[in-house]
Amino acid sequence: MPAPRRVAAATVVAGLAPLALTALAAAPASAHGSMGDPVSRVSQCYAEGPESPTSAACRAAVAAGGTQALYDWNGIRIGDAAGRHQELIPDGRLCSANSEEFKGLDLARADWPATAVNSGSYTFKYRVTAPHKGTFKVYITKPGFDPAGALKWSDLDLSAPVATVTDPVASGGHYTFSGALPERSGKHVLYAVWQRSDSPEAFYSCSDVSFGGTGGGSGEAGGDTAGGAAPAPSASAPSEEQLAAAADRSTVEHHGHGDQDATTTTDPTEPAGPAGSTAPAADGPNRVKAAGGTADLAETGGDGSTTYLAVGGAATLALGAAVLFASVRRRALDGGRHGR
Repeated sequence: MPAPRRVAAATVVAGLAPLALTALAAAPASAHGSMGDPVSRVSQCYAEGPESPTSAACRAAVAAGGTQALYDWNGIRIGDAAGRHQELIPDGRLCSANSEEFKGLDLARADWPATAVNSGSYTFKYRVTAPHKGTFKVYITKPGFDPAGALKWSDLDLSAPVATVTDPVASGGHYTFSGALPERSGKHVLYAVWQRSDSPEAFYSCSDVSFGGTGGGSGEAGGDTAGGAAPAPSASAPSEEQLAAAADRSTVEHHGHGDQDATTTTDPTEPAGPAGSTAPAADGPNRVKAAGGTADLAETGGDGSTTYLAVGGAATLALGAAVLFASVRRRALDGGRHGR
């Protein structure tokens, strides 16, 4: 092949190489979500309205951390957790997963809106916006827990989760699984940890519950809170309409594959957005910056290798097509030359 044609063929291959690299970068979506029943703190405050929450606790959360945390309700996460939850999250920061953006959720107060529950079997619903494989564990605070204090690891009965499930099937936007609530009275906290199995990423949520109410799910909160405080307001999850209406305000990214295809900033000195504003916080602890594509490629099954094999195959096909194109073009040019 004459030099100009070799250069042209090489140019075609080089031009398609970035497409292959882009395909490699567009890994499956990061998983995202939060407990929907019993309602998580962040979901409750989002349901009240990020700009004008109605409960005193949610107003205080916005004053402490701004409104953006509520728009990012499904992003309380640690990208490189890998099961090291107690190591990475200090006492008093469990509800935020030690994230500056979500620090308002850690406020120690007994008036967080609560879901009424009773002891016994309970059907949990985890609202998910990007399903993926992994294990859910839900813990409850021990008898005698003071809801007016900061939540600590020692407050949780870690030896006996009230629910554990691996790889449930998402349906209707929720993971639904069963558990059993032990004997308790008054106000308690359920702490959910979702550890992905195809990535070190994990998600966290706090749900306030009140024993002695109507039970079995959302409803009027009943029972007295510890210390003689008045019952907390009743909790309610955001509607699908509410979630859809402000989806464009979220800064949570649904591309990248945990820390396999993204970098996680973990510098605790980085500032959050201005309190009371809707401006996104600067990249603070546990925030993800995508390293690759922009498509929403969430998958509901398979492991990480499945995607990389598929994307790797796409890259190979792209490069193969470039070589084939160059070969066909060369034969066509040679045929034209010999025909003359």
